Amino acid sequence: MDDLIDIGANLAHESFDADLDAVLDRAREAGVSQIVVTGSDATSNGRAAELARAYPGRLHATAGLHPHHADQADSDLYAQITAAARDGRIVAVGETGLDFFRDLCPRATQERVFARQLEIAAATGLPVFLHQRDAHDRFISVLREHRDALGDCVVHCFTADRRALFECLDLDCHIGITGWICDERRGHHLLDIVDSVPAERLMIETDAPYLMPRSIHPKPRTRRNEPMHLPHVLARLAEARGAMPEALARSTSATARAFFRLDGTAAERKAS
Repeated sequence: MDDLIDIGANLAHESFDADLDAVLDRAREAGVSQIVVTGSDATSNGRAAELARAYPGRLHATAGLHPHHADQADSDLYAQITAAARDGRIVAVGETGLDFFRDLCPRATQERVFARQLEIAAATGLPVFLHQRDAHDRFISVLREHRDALGDCVVHCFTADRRALFECLDLDCHIGITGWICDERRGHHLLDIVDSVPAERLMIETDAPYLMPRSIHPKPRTRRNEPMHLPHVLARLAEARGAMPEALARSTSATARAFFRLDGTAAERKAS
């Protein structure tokens, strides 16, 4: 298996600082040819863009503010995201959305910051990389208010139920599937609904260093997830959809290339 695209890996996380080249070598050996590096606050936004410049064609960056950090939003942060979007340093706005599972920031603050980032995406024409956990009703309501002005959107690390899935699909959203689907304790419900996602809306991701696929045997010595484990997500997803892994690899990668415009240069993304 080769030419897989991991649409969400937190390679700006400090756990990758010491051995990033080895991580990327292992990813390539596992068939992962391109990785979208997630930005989730001012620091990781900058680091993700640096990595994309350092590994052109292999790494690409997003920039946003995760709802856990919504109270860090200020004019400088919004200017950082906007500038990165306008000069072609990133391929999507986000990670942005709502997270009511931990409520690390007040919900009203999360909603305000989410809406502001959707406005930036609309103004710059970039796709949106979305986060939602235990907040679907408010998430879909905010997204619906802005949807007509937005381009493509992907609900990253989808973990919700059938109703939420179809409401996201009804808003023409793409769906990102992670190792959550490999977790027999909490992800089993996904096995029954992922075949409802049209192939042209489906992508795969690791969310590294989080969400190590529990289907890996023997279990890794470390709990740090890496892009090299993406084939395990692909395998479980293919099983659930009754698809051949090779065919699913081709379709998810083609969808990712089109969604993030990965075949174009930064200058072409800027011009568009």
